[in-house]
Amino acid sequence: MKYEIQHFHDQATGTLSYVVYSKQDALIIDPVLNFDIASGRITYESCEEILSFLKERKLNPQCILETHVHADHLSSSQKIKEFFPRIKVCISSRITEVQDVFFPLFNCPETPDGSQFDLLLEDHKTYSFGELEFLVLPTPGHTPACSSYLFKSQSQESGVIFTGDSLFMPEFGTGRCDFPKASATKLFESIQGLYKLPDSTVVYVGHSYPKENEELKFETTIKESKEQNIHIKKETLEKDFVSFRTQRDQTLNAPKLLLPSLQVNMLAGRLPRTEDNGKSYLKIPLKS
Repeated sequence: MKYEIQHFHDQATGTLSYVVYSKQDALIIDPVLNFDIASGRITYESCEEILSFLKERKLNPQCILETHVHADHLSSSQKIKEFFPRIKVCISSRITEVQDVFFPLFNCPETPDGSQFDLLLEDHKTYSFGELEFLVLPTPGHTPACSSYLFKSQSQESGVIFTGDSLFMPEFGTGRCDFPKASATKLFESIQGLYKLPDSTVVYVGHSYPKENEELKFETTIKESKEQNIHIKKETLEKDFVSFRTQRDQTLNAPKLLLPSLQVNMLAGRLPRTEDNGKSYLKIPLKS
């Protein structure tokens, strides 16, 4: 079994999306819906790039894997589902911990039971979709429902893993841990788990932010991460990481698309229903 991987980079949000495929079967990881918050305009450039790739290679996408409820971009999973109605939108079964927080914040009338997604993935379980097989590794910390996805054929000692916002390129470090129910301690533990994988395991990250004229980097290894990650190396102590992460997070601004992203992504990428004037509206909870 051989896996092919194609990356897609959304420059506006720095998000990496991926298509993993073998023969004609494929799956999509973290697809982006383009959204301009100033105008409220939704466009589909990133989504269409993925759809064109699938069409050109005559691939049959089986599922969409969300590594977590993203706070910096909207998911285009439902738009993709318009073209492939049988595709399953999947996320960790721990999604309910996120919904428990944000459903009340946005006064969402739905039940926070994860039923908005087509399939809830259980930790440490292997799933097969056609020619594709992956293991779900829980990597909470950035959010309580973060998962990484490990693809490994029987003939391989190691494999490839998609880490979302848990572990970035060595020069970018790790994801932040200041969202509700996030935890720098849990992220430390999660990354220690990743660091137990074979050194040759290839890591595909969820974000990359190259400066102008810099090369886009999105692929590293467990070995390189353990030796070079600027936030957490193999020898980094838990207390030092937690102290660093906590202090750094206090200096960070909220993601620009935080509120739009959360209320869409916690519903598996569903946009708000149109109202009686034919328009949809996103909510902004006000603070006094």
